[in-house]
Amino acid sequence: MFIGEYNHSVDVKNRLALPSKFRVELGSTVVVTRGLDKCLFVYPLIVWQELAQKLGTMPIGESATRSFVRLMLAGATDVNADGQGRVLIPDYLKQYAEIEKDVIVAGLFNRLEIWDEKKWRIYKEDAEKNTDDIAENLGKIGVY
Repeated sequence: MFIGEYNHSVDVKNRLALPSKFRVELGSTVVVTRGLDKCLFVYPLIVWQELAQKLGTMPIGESATRSFVRLMLAGATDVNADGQGRVLIPDYLKQYAEIEKDVIVAGLFNRLEIWDEKKWRIYKEDAEKNTDDIAENLGKIGVY
């Protein structure tokens, strides 16, 4: 399980060292794709295969479904980690997430999210202001 927030940097060759505590569970090949809220999602290959299977069977008759499937599948790339746990972030994904240099790698159960550090701070501050509303909504569906 992936949890926590980690400060990292993307180097001049667009490589990002993933947090060392996650490397064994991630494996040597991961899938990086467009995420929601202008971040990137990173999945272990086995988790990605399960998700891609579900996405591939979604009904294509609905515009929103097609858009989401395109966002996730067409934006995905499998990357191999090097000996130092670094993965290459392709330019198109770096541009999508508006990543400059400093990033936050956030562990979210079965995936990682990569955020431009400034965008993460703004997102997190906004979410923290709304924790009561978020908790109440989660309570309504029996999560909290």
